[in-house]
Amino acid sequence: MNSNKLLTGAGIGALMLGMSTAAFAANWRYAIEEYEGDVQDVFAQEFKRYVEENSDHNVQVYRFGELGESDDMMEQLQNGILQFFNQSPGFTGSLIPSAQIFFVPYLLPTDMQTVLEFFDESKAINEMFPKLYAEHGIELLKMYPEGEMVITTDEPIKTVEDFQNKKIRIMTNPLLAETYNAFGATPTPLPWGEVYGGLQTGILDGQENPIFWIESGKLYEVSPHLTFTGHGWFTTALLANQDFYEGLSKENKQLVDAATEAAYDLTTEHIQGLAEESLNKIKKNCDKCTFTHLDDQQVAKLKKKAPQVEKAFVEMAGETGEKLLKQFNADLEAVKSDKE
Repeated sequence: MNSNKLLTGAGIGALMLGMSTAAFAANWRYAIEEYEGDVQDVFAQEFKRYVEENSDHNVQVYRFGELGESDDMMEQLQNGILQFFNQSPGFTGSLIPSAQIFFVPYLLPTDMQTVLEFFDESKAINEMFPKLYAEHGIELLKMYPEGEMVITTDEPIKTVEDFQNKKIRIMTNPLLAETYNAFGATPTPLPWGEVYGGLQTGILDGQENPIFWIESGKLYEVSPHLTFTGHGWFTTALLANQDFYEGLSKENKQLVDAATEAAYDLTTEHIQGLAEESLNKIKKNCDKCTFTHLDDQQVAKLKKKAPQVEKAFVEMAGETGEKLLKQFNADLEAVKSDKE
């Protein structure tokens, strides 16, 4: 009997020793909202590279369309099917109303370096937002900008009046709807997978996205008139299932945090010059495309609409949103004053 116990123990010990690497290796699932080569994919691939080069873990990246729409992937994250997910706060707005702050028009500056410095140093971004996500079982690992929003339409937009009654596709986000209502357009929520067809058939008159997404998604083929308004930036966030993240060992948490920082550093370098590069590709491939930068007078008209959207944000997000907006503005002022 004692001999059997010894043999059994030795056998198990040998098995554990032989499988030690496999036992502690994990397959982490990471979903993004974009295509191969787009900004979120650049971030995800660098995260994957860092994790796999510094551990025995594997990171499986799922791109747009492989696991459904953004809402589907958020549900999978919350249920623990996904460990990581890149989602725009715009899509998170229904779950966390304060996340809609990025759709208050003309809140962020147009200068990329100022925006990047803001994301690095903002208390609202780095201290307040993680607490808001944590209330819903989500670990916010990093927020970062992808690019300035550009509007594409079926006809050129040269004045604010040209927005009148234009059916502009928006993600499902109440505050973004308020923004386009304020601009005089007709906000039209539609899943991303239906946007190209909606533009092609005339169900939609236009849409908004960063220029790299307009280029990679070939939206200019069916919505050839690009308008630069300077009204906002597309922002995204790397999220983790909170139970998963909190259950990691100290070493694995450090690994995830370091991989996040490595991906952030690479991505913030990548987006610098990306808009110009994407714009040049569109110009090369689209003879019928037009490019309009609204002049100061027209931009001033749009900026006059911002306070009503800001008021709507506070009504939707309540006291939490009001505090976040106050800190947001304080952080922006601090960044701007550093540059003076």
